[in-house]
Amino acid sequence: MTYRLSFTEDPAEFLAVAGEHLAAEPVLNTVLATVATRAAAEDASGTPRPDHPRWWVSVLDADERVVGVAMRTAPFQPYPLYVLPMPDEAARLLAAALVDRGEDVPASNGALPAARVVADEAARRAGGTAEVTEHMRLFELEEVVEPPVPPGRLRVATGDDAGLCLEWYQAFEAAASEQAGRPHRVGFGEHFDEAFIEGRIAEQRIHLWETPGGDVVHLTGANVPAYGVVRVGPVYTPKEHRGLGYASAAVAEVSRQVLATGNRPCLFTDQANPTSNRIYQAIGYEAVVDMANHVIR
Repeated sequence: MTYRLSFTEDPAEFLAVAGEHLAAEPVLNTVLATVATRAAAEDASGTPRPDHPRWWVSVLDADERVVGVAMRTAPFQPYPLYVLPMPDEAARLLAAALVDRGEDVPASNGALPAARVVADEAARRAGGTAEVTEHMRLFELEEVVEPPVPPGRLRVATGDDAGLCLEWYQAFEAAASEQAGRPHRVGFGEHFDEAFIEGRIAEQRIHLWETPGGDVVHLTGANVPAYGVVRVGPVYTPKEHRGLGYASAAVAEVSRQVLATGNRPCLFTDQANPTSNRIYQAIGYEAVVDMANHVIR
């Protein structure tokens, strides 16, 4: 089979080419669809484009049908690729194309086996090896299984909560690594700033659990809908408040709200974190696909 790669730095152009493909399996494609949709909206509003690598690629077969997609848009080191399902031959073609155009490929994340095929081919061409750093799993929920509800209530974050929300968004990556028994790599992972948090609060995309005494003990975020899917996360509880049911109750309520709007909730877990995998499945989330993050050395 012959495949053609269509690269673009314009998210609107990418969505015009790949939109039908994204819509066909919107849960599987949630990250890429959300990122491209948000980037297109930012471009339309005149927001300056970032100075890190930012492109999308559609894989087309001999009949000009899109059979795979990938992107490089992560605003954090090592600026990994994000690869979704595509034929193995197309995945190797993508890796070769990146090497041929002189683009460094230090990491490849995404759905298996495509992300691994890209990583292995890029490593082979660079004379290195590809290693898995995280095993991820994508889940979808169709119906909430009600968990026990701890004292307090879930509420939408306000501007007064911005400082705390920023602190907890920034703490999430290190906490997730600790819970998975994995060393935290300082300087790697998504960067959050005040403007990001203010935007999410304005969109009412951050929810907080507040105790009867007024203490905020938990945060659950959610992304804007893309093709009828809302990705829930991050989910963060400070260590001193864990094990009390806040995450289960908050994620269940946010997921219920997503379903009530006619959208489909999904989320990612780290397979090395037994707690998160257990609590999300207990409230009704079911596995969709396994993913992995690879580094190339």
